[in-house]
Amino acid sequence: MFNQYFKDKRVLVIGHTGFKGAWLSEWLLMLGANVSGISLDVPTTPSLFDTLHLSDRLNDHRCDIRDLNALRALFVKEAPQIVFHLAAQPIVSQGHADPKTTFDTNLGGTINVMEAIRVTPTIESAIMITSDKCYHNVEWPYGYRENDRLGGKDPYSASKACAELAIHAYYESFFKNSNQCIASVRAGNVIGGGDWADNRIVPDCIRAWSHHNPVTIRAPNATRPWQHVLEPLSGYLLLASKLDGLLSGQAYNFGPDASVNASVNTLIHELAVDWDNAAIDVNPSTMQYAEAGLLKLSCDKALNDIHWQPTLNLKDTIHYTSKWYLGHKNNMDMLALTQDQIMSYCKQANKKEQVWCTNAQIA
Repeated sequence: MFNQYFKDKRVLVIGHTGFKGAWLSEWLLMLGANVSGISLDVPTTPSLFDTLHLSDRLNDHRCDIRDLNALRALFVKEAPQIVFHLAAQPIVSQGHADPKTTFDTNLGGTINVMEAIRVTPTIESAIMITSDKCYHNVEWPYGYRENDRLGGKDPYSASKACAELAIHAYYESFFKNSNQCIASVRAGNVIGGGDWADNRIVPDCIRAWSHHNPVTIRAPNATRPWQHVLEPLSGYLLLASKLDGLLSGQAYNFGPDASVNASVNTLIHELAVDWDNAAIDVNPSTMQYAEAGLLKLSCDKALNDIHWQPTLNLKDTIHYTSKWYLGHKNNMDMLALTQDQIMSYCKQANKKEQVWCTNAQIA
């Protein structure tokens, strides 16, 4: 996979204890990379990071990315060749509750990471993960392209738009004429096993149904580009493996096929199929702030430039997710199940002749 680009490479994952960061770290280990990670802490209990025992299987560091000196010291210690920056305050509702920390982390932390990158000569490429919410969302019915207007009506979304502007400024000022390549990536709403964050629809469902309680939803008709976590990660890995002077400085969307752009109501009812007595309570009065009703991404640029496209349909996306949580509930070997899901995803991608795994020898 990925032409064995990551085998024996020193890869630093910033935000490796988070949901997406833990999946990425596991996949990189399976690809033969020498993985190190930087995170403030393990964000939830339980967590995918702890479930996979990743602290014992990679170089695990604790650091606040708002602390530039500490961050630089860890870059020197690990001397990475490739950096994936995922560390963030990722919850929209928390952005309303604590906007300053959200901006300090998502904007200030991103600037610190870029400062550390530009003074670390071993780094060849860096993938900076922001969010599809960085766009100025006017809820039009077609997908946002990478050159559409940035914006954000809430602190979280605005902090991600600000991070995109900072990444572009650093590229133009420092990376454009260097041998270090950098790109930003924007993904839609990601679901999958091992997410235990508060105020996210899938973890909220699993917590409620595991205790035979109804899940309360605020906006059943809100539409999002749902995708399994492995979908954008395959895009991040592919982009990192191909990142060169022609692609450096650009932004890329990684989202699902248009058929996967479904309502919250559709997602929950499909997820409920595998759970006994799964009850749903619609209560718009619990909404504490305005939420976007419609958001889509155009991924034509990723298809054109690096030949990436999504693999899973909505049913597969939800099946992978539900199967993981049911395995966790039934005390299965979750490292084995997680690795099996990565390999199963790769097999499906191989059948669809996805460029990043077409030549892979998948048993």
